[in-house]
Amino acid sequence: MSPDVEGVRRAIDTVIDPELRRPLTELDMVDSIDVSPETIRVTIALTIVGCPASDRIHDDVWTAVTEVAGDIPVHVELTVMDPARRAALITRLRGDKSPAQQFGPDTLTRIIAVTSGKGGVGKSTITANLAEAAANSGLRVGVIDADVFGFSQPALFGIEGVKPTRLDDMILPPVAGEVKLMSIGMFVDQGTPVSWRGPMLHRTVNQFLSDVFFGDLDLLLLDLPPGTGDVAISVGQLLPHSEVVVVTTPQAGAADVAVRSGLVARQTGQKVVGVIETMSAGVLPDGTALDLFGEGGGAQVAAALEVPLLGQIPLSVPLRKAGDAGTPLVSQHPDDPAAIALGEAFAALQATRDSRVGTPLPVSPR
Repeated sequence: MSPDVEGVRRAIDTVIDPELRRPLTELDMVDSIDVSPETIRVTIALTIVGCPASDRIHDDVWTAVTEVAGDIPVHVELTVMDPARRAALITRLRGDKSPAQQFGPDTLTRIIAVTSGKGGVGKSTITANLAEAAANSGLRVGVIDADVFGFSQPALFGIEGVKPTRLDDMILPPVAGEVKLMSIGMFVDQGTPVSWRGPMLHRTVNQFLSDVFFGDLDLLLLDLPPGTGDVAISVGQLLPHSEVVVVTTPQAGAADVAVRSGLVARQTGQKVVGVIETMSAGVLPDGTALDLFGEGGGAQVAAALEVPLLGQIPLSVPLRKAGDAGTPLVSQHPDDPAAIALGEAFAALQATRDSRVGTPLPVSPR
């Protein structure tokens, strides 16, 4: 029995736009559906010319419709929205919020900035794996790579070279697995250094928080540059309601500096919710514990800031290899001791969230 137009539309309703993460039917991307005994023709309107997801959308629509078409051939044609239709879509996506209000004080998105006192302690790796663990648990997750000079999130998620899509004045972040990601590394050529002063850094962070459309997120993680410089201060000014996780190694020297990054966050009104220690003692094949960087630094920082030690991530070769391969360890090797520790750190982080019971929702009756 051949399907009718409504049956084909229901099939297309299962196709999700790879960037906007909503059904094509909800996004008004279905131009026409023609059903006859000889053929089924579907026309899909892409948001822009050269849409990077065009091939996937075409194939997903063809697959979905073919499943209900029986023996009838299916043809999928792609066209492009006109400016007025695209503008209406942007307005519908943003709802009653201006870009600047996307993560304002009334947001239901939990915002966590991951910081450290110095570089090279594994802060970016922690950010990527916390995001992946959150996505694996079913949360809607976004990551902003605010480490403008040392951006590494695109490489850690395996999407180097992928560019964001621009819809007029709206930027759509690339999606790695189920994590939406934005980084300055997506706007510069590979190997090109970024050498900006304070005003440019502030403007970049502000644009990532306003012009980039993340949609409804449960969790937004910001990978901050090490130290207490311009970007950390800008994030504190733009997102004083955000929370902070401090990353340190076990070394006393690293711990002393890490405390300062937590204190600066508090000065801007942010709440420090915990500490994660990286490069903790690892276990050698013979069972010997190797504490290459000493011990106690995470506990020292947590005690100084009077917050919990969320986790201690042991030295792990698979953790390093997973980062180089562009697949977070918690998904690539979930049984590795470091992956288990990262999962436990995410669970401990979730436990620090204040209850939202009684929080008024940003809705109003019509």
